[in-house]
Amino acid sequence: MNDKLLTRSLKDRMLAGVCAGLAEYMGLDPTVVRLIFVLLFFVSGPGILLAYLIMMMIVPEEKVQA
Repeated sequence: MNDKLLTRSLKDRMLAGVCAGLAEYMGLDPTVVRLIFVLLFFVSGPGILLAYLIMMMIVPEEKVQA
């Protein structure tokens, strides 16, 4: 069973941790995912910004491990 969950990162966040969470989920470098978001913003317009804001509200933060 796959135990991977999409969560917002607490340790590698710049804004809300969405890009770092996506990167961790997909096994990529967070900088690459951030660059993709920026490029998509310039290509597709503010739609990607709306998607980021929605993900910021819907995707939960990762749990803190004590």
